[in-house]
Amino acid sequence: MRITVNLPSETLNEAQTLYKLKTRTAVLILALQRLIDAKKVEDLRLLRGKLRLDIDLKTLRKTRDQAA
Repeated sequence: MRITVNLPSETLNEAQTLYKLKTRTAVLILALQRLIDAKKVEDLRLLRGKLRLDIDLKTLRKTRDQAA
């Protein structure tokens, strides 16, 4: 997909240099993926303490070890 965006050249160039990326497209893909990943982690952290899981760790480990 092609899009037109207005970005500060200095910021784009700095990111490209720091991460040793060959293209500006690679910089944007990396930045977007990092943004997505950060949001997913944040959403998971917000669930902490809100989910009730009835898990027996001994049984879980035993089942996992038998499958291996």
